Amino acid sequence: MATSAKVLIEKLEALPPERLAEVENFVDFLTTQSKKRAALDRLLSTAPALEAAGVASMSEEEIDAEVKAARAERRARLQAESTKG
Repeated sequence: MATSAKVLIEKLEALPPERLAEVENFVDFLTTQSKKRAALDRLLSTAPALEAAGVASMSEEEIDAEVKAARAERRARLQAESTKG
C-alpha cells in the first residue's frame, strides 16, 4: 500500500503529543536499524578483498575482544563529551 507523504502528515497531525513521541521513537529505531544494516553490509563486502589479500580470519574470541574495546572507547568518548557540556 503506497502512502503519500501528505496523507502520512495528516495522520501525524491528528495524533496527540504522547503518540507523536511514540512515532518519533519508532522512526528513530527504524533509522538506527537501517544504519546498522548498511554498516554490516559494508563490512561484509570487504570479506572477499581481505581473503584475496591473504588476511587471516579472526577467531570469535578476537572479534569479541575487538567489539569490547570499541564499545569501551565509545563509552569513554561519550562520557568525556558529556562532562564537557
